[in-house]
Amino acid sequence: MRFPAGFPMTLLGLASQVPLESPLRAAENAMSNAYTADFAFKEDVNIFTPKDLVELVRPGTGLANPAGDLALVPVSKYTVSEKKNNKSIHIVSVESAIQPFEIPLTDSGEAFWIDSRTVGHAVSEGEDKNKVMTLYAISVKYEAESPGATLSVPEAPRLVGKFPTSSASNFKYSAEAGRLVFSDYVYSDGDLEAVKKHDEAWENRGDTAYVFDDGYERHWDTWVGPKKSSLFSVTLSQSPDKTWVLGSEFANLLKGTSHTCPVEPFGGTDDFDVSETHVVYTAKDPALPLAWHTKQNVYLVDINDASKPVELTSGKHGATHSPVFSKQGDKAAWLQLDKDGAEADRAQVVIYDLTKHVKYTLTRHWDRSPDALAFSEDGKAIYFTAGDIARIKVFVLPIPPTPAESTADPELPAAYREPIELTSSGAASGVQVLPNDRLLFTQSSLTGPNDVYVLRGLEQLDLHVAPSQRGAAKPQIEQLTRFAEVALKGKSLSDGEDFWFEGAEGHKVQGWIVKPPGFKKGEKKKWPIAVLIHGGPQGAWEDQWSTRWNPNIFAQQGYFTIAMNPTGSTTFGQNFTNAISQHWGGAPFEDMQKGFKYILDNFPEVDPDKAVGAGASWGGYAVNWIQGHPEYNFKFKALVCHDGVFSATYNGFSTDELFFFNEEWGGRPWDERAKKNLAKYDPTNFVDKWSTPMLIIHGGKDYRLPETEGISAFHVLQQRGIPSRLVIFPDENHWVLNHMNSLKWHYEVFRWFDKYLNKNE
Repeated sequence: MRFPAGFPMTLLGLASQVPLESPLRAAENAMSNAYTADFAFKEDVNIFTPKDLVELVRPGTGLANPAGDLALVPVSKYTVSEKKNNKSIHIVSVESAIQPFEIPLTDSGEAFWIDSRTVGHAVSEGEDKNKVMTLYAISVKYEAESPGATLSVPEAPRLVGKFPTSSASNFKYSAEAGRLVFSDYVYSDGDLEAVKKHDEAWENRGDTAYVFDDGYERHWDTWVGPKKSSLFSVTLSQSPDKTWVLGSEFANLLKGTSHTCPVEPFGGTDDFDVSETHVVYTAKDPALPLAWHTKQNVYLVDINDASKPVELTSGKHGATHSPVFSKQGDKAAWLQLDKDGAEADRAQVVIYDLTKHVKYTLTRHWDRSPDALAFSEDGKAIYFTAGDIARIKVFVLPIPPTPAESTADPELPAAYREPIELTSSGAASGVQVLPNDRLLFTQSSLTGPNDVYVLRGLEQLDLHVAPSQRGAAKPQIEQLTRFAEVALKGKSLSDGEDFWFEGAEGHKVQGWIVKPPGFKKGEKKKWPIAVLIHGGPQGAWEDQWSTRWNPNIFAQQGYFTIAMNPTGSTTFGQNFTNAISQHWGGAPFEDMQKGFKYILDNFPEVDPDKAVGAGASWGGYAVNWIQGHPEYNFKFKALVCHDGVFSATYNGFSTDELFFFNEEWGGRPWDERAKKNLAKYDPTNFVDKWSTPMLIIHGGKDYRLPETEGISAFHVLQQRGIPSRLVIFPDENHWVLNHMNSLKWHYEVFRWFDKYLNKNE
């Protein structure tokens, strides 16, 4: 589920219970935004520090052009001294070994391909009420001949046109249709041209009230206002002089439907796709209460707004994601969950034959959850990413002949049931098929942020034979970019080591060991231990880069870092994932105890008397739960709880997505089964056993787990006389995203650990 030195608090309410703090401490608390002189990060030319993490380049996902010979990558890089985030577009050659060409951006905006040599760049311009989104065309010159290959932008960007608002986003262009599809926010009339007029009326309404007659009054970090996201279509074509021109008539493709797309808070271009004639998209079922249902439907609508949307899904199901067209436009595919209300249910690939109007499930019997779908060039196979054993890999499956009738469980030969694994490490995303049997994807790992890769030689794969008859040939993987290579040189980041142990009910459980620089086998009790607990709870520590919870940052500060994937974790099969529901305080903690013991038994180099633990979201719940269960015998010297569940009961009433609580706890907070589970597993029932010094961090705009969760836990610690500190970021949500807030977050966490590990020395 889902920060400056100590947060100033009044103690008047506690005056009758504990002594007032000293004037010196009061002065220290008043300087809540200042760094104290009692702690500093470990720093050295060979150490990757939190400041290095904040300032490290952050590449986005590579986006290939139609010809498949270039890709653009959005990149940002923050500078602490200037407190500035510099953004740019990098143009990457897929076929020539030349340096990417960087296009600095004064304003960030969004970039997408209009054609194979033209980048569309949409940027918000103007002042206040006059601000609008402006579209520019950036011409790219590419000479591919080796060894003299060159990339350049020979002229200044050219104005293409303007949108009526400043909030247009998520652009996808269909060259065949000559239309640009994008999302924007509109009022109930659906009129994009009227948005500014309505905005002014809303701002001048004379009060600041939001009034609701339905749930979902706030979501993630935003109070829900009168505007909803919709999809629009507008002409985008070249004039006779080859100048790109944006049309002036913006067709609302969802007008009159009550559909919202992309699906908030995280939906984007992966919530819809475009073909020469149509747009396929996913939207929450408008007939169901949004706050306690996850059901999303998939719809097909004419790209020219010549028809009303037609639903492609049917019957009972849960969420849908990632709808895509085949290049031929004769098929659509999407990911679908069976169970409404269960956001962590297994995602399955569904194929819809648009010519025969037959729908069938392709991965019914594969125990993984695919993502990021892409049809092959000929439409005879489908590529996707999926989490598998704490990695996110690229897979491919051939597409069978369309069955005679729609079915959720077609009889398929073995060749169509077992995907072929194409990558085996890291965390892949953004799969795109290129001409000539190639595949572009983006990948990060525990040792570095996103880079762009290409798979070549896909034609060698034996797709249509049984798994036992498939050849050993695999496509070649080539890395196209090395964005962070120079900055990370000499930092000795750990690749991470898998360790396996027997957990609850005899299950094999995996975890990561991330060793600190200088670790040597045989040194006795030298290294302190940091146990990191992931959120979700249906999540996982994967071979993936993170700018927020990065295991290598903990290792680089001198901690033998353990990141376990206990019961409830994803990528290890759906039964393992499901096993945590209604048992939050059960098997995962037996797993963690056994995993911790495994480390102590097999690594004499670590010091069991210098162990600390930290977690966010469900990981924060786990920290609160461990506080109340000293019999687990972790003997942590200090704990950190970030945006964690304190009162599971209260969370069932206060969280934005009520469906999550209802699924995880067996009903609404007043339902009998949920009440029994809460009596057993709510951390508030065990606060009388809390004793470990704890740092609490919470975001003031966290509507998944409101800030009162953290404040309540802090009040328990304070009244029980347990060393504690509360750090509030009023402008952050469930995550800490601001760069300087991130640096402060790391400072407070490592300061807290250092203080209590060295307290008795």
